[in-house]
Amino acid sequence: MKKIINDPLKFVDETIEGILYAYGERLKSLDGDKRIILKNTSTKENKVGIVTAGGSGHLPVFLGYVGDGMLDGCAVGNVFASPSSSKMASMIQACDHGAGVLCLYGNYGGDNLNFEMAVEEADFNDIKTEQIRVRDDVASSPKESAEKRRGVAGMVYAFKIAGAAADNMMDLKGVKEVTEKALSNIRTMGVALTPCIVPEVGKPTFKIAEDEMEIGMGIHGEPGIEVGKIRTADEIVDTMLDKLLGDIDLTEGDEISVMVNGLGATPLEELLICYRRIHQVLSKQGVSIYMPHVGEFATSMEMSGFSITLFKLDNELKELLRQPGSTPFYTNENK
Repeated sequence: MKKIINDPLKFVDETIEGILYAYGERLKSLDGDKRIILKNTSTKENKVGIVTAGGSGHLPVFLGYVGDGMLDGCAVGNVFASPSSSKMASMIQACDHGAGVLCLYGNYGGDNLNFEMAVEEADFNDIKTEQIRVRDDVASSPKESAEKRRGVAGMVYAFKIAGAAADNMMDLKGVKEVTEKALSNIRTMGVALTPCIVPEVGKPTFKIAEDEMEIGMGIHGEPGIEVGKIRTADEIVDTMLDKLLGDIDLTEGDEISVMVNGLGATPLEELLICYRRIHQVLSKQGVSIYMPHVGEFATSMEMSGFSITLFKLDNELKELLRQPGSTPFYTNENK
């Protein structure tokens, strides 16, 4: 294992310490608990709180999106592991500004279970909550059982839409409804070229041959839908777009946002080559792209590969997407 770390057991806490040292004017821990990160900027009274939680190892997801116009708080677990329900409950309470809290998180067993318990505790304390589980990974389950799908990079768009709606002082029901509308129009698929190493484990999470790739692999190394030989960038993109476009209703004249997301070890140049092909394919179909996102938004340690997310827009979603937002890892200054 080659990693620039100190003690593998301190990997998460030392990472968070670095983030707080670097961005302390914008983020803070809750009463010194490094596993609960909150906004360190002013918040409107009676604004709906937006929170998430999840395992480490995916920066900027999850805590990287705590900030103005996006999340109010994030509970952090060990690498690829859910934080405890008690930390989630403390986070929810800290992010209740008087109008309730939307819990917005990926569809994974540990997160589902712990958020359910945390919400029960919040209800006991008279805090209104709503929950949304992000399920954008088309490779993880067929369309007819989409409720089983995993939440991956598409959750970044969901954070942005929910945060903007809350900043516009929509009530809890309204924030939930517009976020669910956004997610019904978001689809993601990824491809992995190499495994990653969890520091505490010290060995790769899965095996893949040097000349192979796996299409549809999850961000924790969950199985994909196809293992095969490495192909050209255009061929990989075409395969992924074929699956994505078969799962979302796009017609000539539609407008979408596209996210090309690196999984941790893919050069930006390669991501741009992939975006080039996406733009070519969609342009030929008469679909226009608004506010493309190219970079690292939801990683898997040092995994090599990328994901493509398509987000179909209407006027309301477009306005919320373009609304200013600012976190240490995401800035949108469109007016």
